[in-house]
Amino acid sequence: MGSYSTVLVGTDGSPSSFRAVEAAARIAADAGGTLVLACAYHPMPERERQHAADRLGDLAYKIEGSTPADDALRAARERAVAAGARDIDTVAVEGDAVDSLVELAGRRRADLVVVGNRGLNSLAGRLLGSVPANLSHRSPCDVLIVRTTDGR
Repeated sequence: MGSYSTVLVGTDGSPSSFRAVEAAARIAADAGGTLVLACAYHPMPERERQHAADRLGDLAYKIEGSTPADDALRAARERAVAAGARDIDTVAVEGDAVDSLVELAGRRRADLVVVGNRGLNSLAGRLLGSVPANLSHRSPCDVLIVRTTDGR
């Protein structure tokens, strides 16, 4: 493995994804490279958004647009800084996680994409595919699947 100048990591704000963020941050820091934190999201359908807004009142802004993804990215950035990353970019992307990571990896000329292993051993993951498995087949660069769960 060579040096990685641009490391892209996907996060969804879960504890599992934050472990992948920390691993990616250490790799980027050791290489003196850029860490790109990415979070894909799907906007809430209007009917669901309106129902939630009615219940949340003044807090409804927290569920609109990319706000949940932006919140996940802020938390991921804190973890990345604590793990030693210095040059950090964040990107919230509307769309499917795998499609978004593949597109970003190409656009940002990433040398490495990092994701957690969550979903690889679930029944749904085996039948439908998972983000790590699908990404490993489609990525334009190296992929590191970090063991972030016990696989059960």
